[in-house]
Amino acid sequence: MPEPAAIALADVTKRFDGDKPALDGISLAVQPGEFLVIVGISGSGKTTLLQLINRLSEPTAGQVRIGGVNALALDPVTLRRRIGYVFQEVGLFPHMTVAENIAITPRLLGWDEQRQTARVDELLCLVRLDPGYRARFPHQLSGGERQRVGVARALAAGPDVVLMDEPFAALDPLTRDGLAQDYRRLHDALRLTTVMITHDVLEALGVADRIAVLQAGRIIAEGTPSALMLHQHADVRELMLTPRKIADRVGALLAGKER
Repeated sequence: MPEPAAIALADVTKRFDGDKPALDGISLAVQPGEFLVIVGISGSGKTTLLQLINRLSEPTAGQVRIGGVNALALDPVTLRRRIGYVFQEVGLFPHMTVAENIAITPRLLGWDEQRQTARVDELLCLVRLDPGYRARFPHQLSGGERQRVGVARALAAGPDVVLMDEPFAALDPLTRDGLAQDYRRLHDALRLTTVMITHDVLEALGVADRIAVLQAGRIIAEGTPSALMLHQHADVRELMLTPRKIADRVGALLAGKER
């Protein structure tokens, strides 16, 4: 039998208050090892979609399956410990050291101290932080360093799936691009399945195997980055023109031409 999708949403709708759904009939499958980026403006339903995958919220209709199993049949706490989650604001505990923050999930899973220590050291190396960072506190770190610790914490228990909610949006462009590329290398090396959401199409093009465009709670297009560059939907075409417009502007500046 073929391997089931790592994540599958089948005709998923999510309503909060009022008649307008936050997500409206979403069907989407993410294959093991795939890096899917979901692009959409604020309010399009991106974060809601991640919350449904992680059972921080539950669908009003339809079904979410993780590894072929209905997510509602899984214990939510156990499920969340199997899925890494990286937030935009990182959410490190300020009173805990870097090592303590990274080791939270392994500690909850009952790992012994020696195993926790070895895992922290391994992950610091993976996210390109010196072992000396173990004893530092979040306020002693730069924004990029805090986000690296956030990635390490998400990977601590060895999840197969990682969800990323605008993980690099608050960082400067150079740090943002460097971290995105570093995470893509980790994704490949660890054979992860990653779903990342962003409003930045340039970021999506830089890391994604496949991109889904979310608009008003519906997926209006999905495909490889190269396929979406040729998509005929007017809104998708306009979105994908953004990198070309930026490249043209940079080219004009390099040529010494102003508007």
